[in-house]
Amino acid sequence: MKVTKMELFTVPPRWLFLKIETDDGIVGWGEPVVEGKADTVRAAVEEMADYVVGQDPMKIEDLFQVLYRAGFYRGGPILSSAISGIEQALWDIKGKYFGAPIYELLGGACRDKTRVYSWIGGDRPSDVGLAAKRQVEAGFTAVKMNATEELHYIDSNGKLDAAIARIAAVRDAVGKDVGIGIDFHGRVHKSMAKILAKELEPFRPMFIEEPVLPENNEALREIARHTSCPIATGERMYTRWGFKELLSQGMVDIIQPDVSHAGGILETRKIAAMAEAFDVAVAPHCPLGPIALAACLQMDACTPNAFIQEQSLGIHYNQGSDLLDYLKDPLVFRYRDGFVDNLTGPGLGIEIDEDKVREMAAIGHRWRNPVWRQEDGTVAEW
Repeated sequence: MKVTKMELFTVPPRWLFLKIETDDGIVGWGEPVVEGKADTVRAAVEEMADYVVGQDPMKIEDLFQVLYRAGFYRGGPILSSAISGIEQALWDIKGKYFGAPIYELLGGACRDKTRVYSWIGGDRPSDVGLAAKRQVEAGFTAVKMNATEELHYIDSNGKLDAAIARIAAVRDAVGKDVGIGIDFHGRVHKSMAKILAKELEPFRPMFIEEPVLPENNEALREIARHTSCPIATGERMYTRWGFKELLSQGMVDIIQPDVSHAGGILETRKIAAMAEAFDVAVAPHCPLGPIALAACLQMDACTPNAFIQEQSLGIHYNQGSDLLDYLKDPLVFRYRDGFVDNLTGPGLGIEIDEDKVREMAAIGHRWRNPVWRQEDGTVAEW
């Protein structure tokens, strides 16, 4: 079997889908994208196609090594995301060839279902208590919210108090047993993160996420001294080499690699195995589309330290299209009692509605990250 064609589709709200065709007629789908840089990743995939078209799609590890190592310059969000989407599509082909879900080819399932959480609040969170209550009533047992708006290196007590009040409102609304993930989103600098992490302890968050930017990961050790809250990070880290120091230095409780950014399904499984050896949990990042979520769930099914999965249904970014719009059978992602059952179909376990993909690709998107500024005019982290 040989790869004959690779085709890309830029689809709303902010996604990029990849279709790989073979001379056997088996087709695989992947989701290679960096939010806000879809066209840049598209160009990287098109360049990498020279190394993939004409090759045996079953040789996934070898093709990963070629794409990662033969390019000389490696890693980072663009190149790793391009590889990730290609790798997902190759696994989809392999699973379909053998008539099995991908997790069966990676050692088999170690769980029957995966816990999922729902987003509440947007970039500038408000009315989060009511939003959290609605999600719990819909059956979710965990939610995640942005902690703050922009914060300066040293900022006002009023902004900190407002953030704490929002989180208190969520805990009051949902009770003590619902998990609350609090995403600092890299918006908070070390000095403010230490204060917030300590002040949030009484609300027992499920985790605090990206309390500092990944380029400042060394600060996690100091932040950990100020709180007992589990610390999570990793959505902007790539391949097992990117996670090596973080894990070996014992600076984190939960890692959040993204299967569409970190190197693909098998690479994320390898990262998770490294984390397991350090007694660290995995909660894959996935505010993306249905292909990325299916790839995550395949990895989750065979990963014992994966404890919860992000998913984007109804997330504030999904304006114009949503998670289920591109599936022929949206019931594969049916959430019950806060969980989703293992996908049982071959490959990724989903069937993409290609007609819908082509229809929406004609519309496309030009989604961009917003630019935020502090009161003094300096650029703030979004």
